[in-house]
Amino acid sequence: MDWDDYQYFLAVAGSGSVSAAARRLGQSHSTVLRRLDKLETALDVRLFERFQTGYVLTTNGEELRELLAPIDEGMQEIERKLSGQDAALHGTIRVTTTDTLMDLLLPALADFRTTYPGIRLQVTVNNSFLNLSRRDADVAVRPSNTPPDHLVGRKLGVLRTAPYAAHAYLRGSAADGSPGHDWTRYDWVAPDESLAHLRQARWLREHVPAERHAASVDSLLGMVAAVEAGLGAGMLLCLLADAKPALVRLADPDPALDTDVWILTHPDLRRVNRIRLFTAFLFDRLSRHAAFTPSAGG
Repeated sequence: MDWDDYQYFLAVAGSGSVSAAARRLGQSHSTVLRRLDKLETALDVRLFERFQTGYVLTTNGEELRELLAPIDEGMQEIERKLSGQDAALHGTIRVTTTDTLMDLLLPALADFRTTYPGIRLQVTVNNSFLNLSRRDADVAVRPSNTPPDHLVGRKLGVLRTAPYAAHAYLRGSAADGSPGHDWTRYDWVAPDESLAHLRQARWLREHVPAERHAASVDSLLGMVAAVEAGLGAGMLLCLLADAKPALVRLADPDPALDTDVWILTHPDLRRVNRIRLFTAFLFDRLSRHAAFTPSAGG
């Protein structure tokens, strides 16, 4: 038995809605559906009738909820008793983020330390997902359109991407940056092979021939620096490029290149008091930041 699967069942049974259960659990709609399907397959019974107005328990579902009620109450009692042992708000929180988000994150971390001086922060800057299951980190603040299903969290918003070039580059090139220009008239700073999975890299492959790639760089920060130096145009994060006076935006951000940003943690940690407090603090500070476009799903 996987108790997590039963928690998904109880959340949907209690709310009558997959969307409401997803919000309560801090998970995506698809993850809740997947866990319900997994449980129904394992038990070989149908637990819900699916209607447009919501999810209604079947007879088997009602029986399962009654069987789980005392177990759920016992788990909540254990949680209440143990949570008091963690209420002192001392200890270490290990945070991982990317180099692109570090400057955005630091003021929020400083505010958190001022408010909760008993907690020590250990920050790791790493552009790959650290393994939160092995406790390489407790909390991840990361851009990703496909966050791992085994992590829970909240979406901060959306980072936008647009084409930029340096004023000096435009003055000295045949591409003048005027509307309706041909992208192939520019030299381009491209993501290198290590960043080939990014949407910016795919856009460049589709719109610009390889012979117009003037340079390749292995980090988004490095790409901004290369474009600022005049090596060519580049598809850059607006968060980074808009802060550079030497750069000019060549076109509006492309919605196809939008990237979600998440605060994530492992399910085992989400109810640890200092982790819950820290993730709520970060969401409150960062979700209203001007760098983020609010996500359509809230």
